[in-house]
Amino acid sequence: MGKIDHDAVLRARVLLLGSGRLSELQLVTAYRVLAEVSPKAYLPKLVDALLTLSYHTRDPKVDVALRAEAVGAARRIEAGEPSRTERLCRALDAYQRALFALGRRAEGRTVCKEMAEAGWNGRLANILAEEGRFREAAELNEKAVRNGQPEHSFWHMVEWAANLEGAGLHDKASAVFGELLDETRRKAAEQDKSPAILTWELVHLSRMREAAGHGADAAALRREALTVLEELATTGEPKNWSCILAWWVTLFALSGRADEPAATAESPMPPFGADRQWSADTREAFLGTLPELEAQAAGLREAGRLPELADVQRRISIRAALRDGGRPHRFEERFKPYFDEGVALARRLPDDPARLARALTDRAMFLVAARTFEPAHADFAEAVTLLA
Repeated sequence: MGKIDHDAVLRARVLLLGSGRLSELQLVTAYRVLAEVSPKAYLPKLVDALLTLSYHTRDPKVDVALRAEAVGAARRIEAGEPSRTERLCRALDAYQRALFALGRRAEGRTVCKEMAEAGWNGRLANILAEEGRFREAAELNEKAVRNGQPEHSFWHMVEWAANLEGAGLHDKASAVFGELLDETRRKAAEQDKSPAILTWELVHLSRMREAAGHGADAAALRREALTVLEELATTGEPKNWSCILAWWVTLFALSGRADEPAATAESPMPPFGADRQWSADTREAFLGTLPELEAQAAGLREAGRLPELADVQRRISIRAALRDGGRPHRFEERFKPYFDEGVALARRLPDDPARLARALTDRAMFLVAARTFEPAHADFAEAVTLLA
């Protein structure tokens, strides 16, 4: 500890004892001074105030500086203090996000490693997945799921299965996703989970099994999904559910990962399977390709290259869904044109039933998200017939 400025300490105490409401900057200024003389009392408050102040700035460089200071203050909290780990991880999490927003990936990755050492390993798993290091990411996912987090949480299990699949461990990925599906079946039967989520999971696992060369498994899962959809089309949902669009967005985006460039440290891609837990630079770069893809689609349309156009249109649809598919306002009106065009293009390819089945399945799952069950059932029934 350096020389204490007693006048500054007195001014800080008087400021905090005043009756007026203090700004976040005033609180930070006071806590900085008092943390030097009473670290046990004021370091935790300084961490909280620095983070709150950083959330109100509009300058990314100021954000980084404030959050770096918050990390430094959190590290100075006594090791035995009950809130130390939680505050340190919260500060590290805010700091790494600010670093990634500035494109400082190497520094951000280092901060994520420190978070993982403190027990918060989810963010590091996402960063590794963004860089194509799926096996390492899956190992962290497994630790998280098996060591205290809800074992059958949709988000944790989908992310784990996605990273296993990315690593080429298809059977293990299917087994993990199958655990989730079994739990969803049970909850749906008890009316504790939306049948829409059950439908999406069945269809996604069928895609996984098909990709792994297990056609019979895939066909059985599609038939089961069709049965659920038939019941939805006939009787509707058993009760009202909160917004579940994020479930659809996550699985729809994951279904398109194979059509995207491979993820590397130099060219990171979104951590498909995670619920938008992307680095800011990765998200910006991925969604920033929309104009390029739209221009490519226009050229393919003009040239009459329909198979390639169908594929590019699907990539555009996935980006649109990731960008704002979680907003329910005018959901069907906003997104239906994407899926109608996909089906219309595929119908112009009579010798390519697989593309038509994919387009019909995509539209069916979207219509489930829009709670338009009869057309969804008709689309998926046609897809099942084509694939049979």
